[in-house]
Amino acid sequence: MGALLDRDSKIYVAGHRGLVGSAIWKNLQERGYHRLVGLPHSQLDLQDPAATKAFFDKEQPDAVVLAAAKVGGIMANNTYRADFIYQNLQIQQNIIGESYRHGVQRLLFLGSTCIYPRDARQPIKEEALLTGVLEYTNEPYALAKIAGLKMCESFNLQYGTDYIAVMPTNLYGPNDNFDLINSHVMPAMIRKIHLAKLLGRGDFEGVKSDLEKRPVEGVTTPTDLQHFGIYPDRVVLWGTGAPLREFLWSEDMADASVHILINTRFSDLYPAGSQEIRNCHINIGTGKEISIKDLALLIAKTEDYKGEILWDSSKPDGTPRKLTDVSKLHDLGWRHKVELEEGVEKLYKWYLEH
Repeated sequence: MGALLDRDSKIYVAGHRGLVGSAIWKNLQERGYHRLVGLPHSQLDLQDPAATKAFFDKEQPDAVVLAAAKVGGIMANNTYRADFIYQNLQIQQNIIGESYRHGVQRLLFLGSTCIYPRDARQPIKEEALLTGVLEYTNEPYALAKIAGLKMCESFNLQYGTDYIAVMPTNLYGPNDNFDLINSHVMPAMIRKIHLAKLLGRGDFEGVKSDLEKRPVEGVTTPTDLQHFGIYPDRVVLWGTGAPLREFLWSEDMADASVHILINTRFSDLYPAGSQEIRNCHINIGTGKEISIKDLALLIAKTEDYKGEILWDSSKPDGTPRKLTDVSKLHDLGWRHKVELEEGVEKLYKWYLEH
């Protein structure tokens, strides 16, 4: 059976400059899809319904990838709770609504595995959705993503569209965010350990160069880095290091997303004759996990860091464990390619080059 989208289809990638969106854009190009459209936030505010409508009026896309979102790590999610639920709901409402109004039949919605209950049975199956209490630190973001996947599901059931929701695990890769305040766990640790290594070697020019490329608010001298647990002889990381996490290379995520976008119908995701249709979203991950402590040791080894790694248990750990069951994804014909050791090495190399 051929792809459900031919290569002349016009595809709008919302969030095409982010970690996920940029990888999906590249993957589509590599597969021969040449009519791609995307605008940066500076030119299109997706929270603005009038601006979003005007964009759809002009471009008339055949398919949409909704990768635009407000994202961040534990600190950002817990601090900017209103921003995370409000902004994500606005973006989703505008894009999914305009997609339907403009006759878009195929849409891919990017969510997150934080939609699942904090204490969900592991590995987490799609059916675990809405069966328990969410992790407090990212509850607003999770609720927004649950609303988005339910919106897709509901449009499909009422209007016969193919709006497919995918829930990726923790992602990392090119164009990642290495900000010391708002980044996710892996890029944050890569940068902290790198800066600690430079301080330990007395390479203040290297530290200065790093901070010039990626400025950090409130940091003007190497000593200011202590506020983020970065010292010449040690690095202090958040939490206990005990939580287990699953990580997926962003270009693998993009390949899985495009595979689903061009090959999967909504009707493929539930048994024929079902009385109640729900949980049609798809987990995207590796089905493998590592403790945060072991991840830090892997990063230290990759960077040849000889200093000490300490843990600040007064800081939150987040969800204790979050491993996805990826059998549905495997049944749809896709498996990951990049293993964690290779991915960490590739990301550190990318960080140094950019």
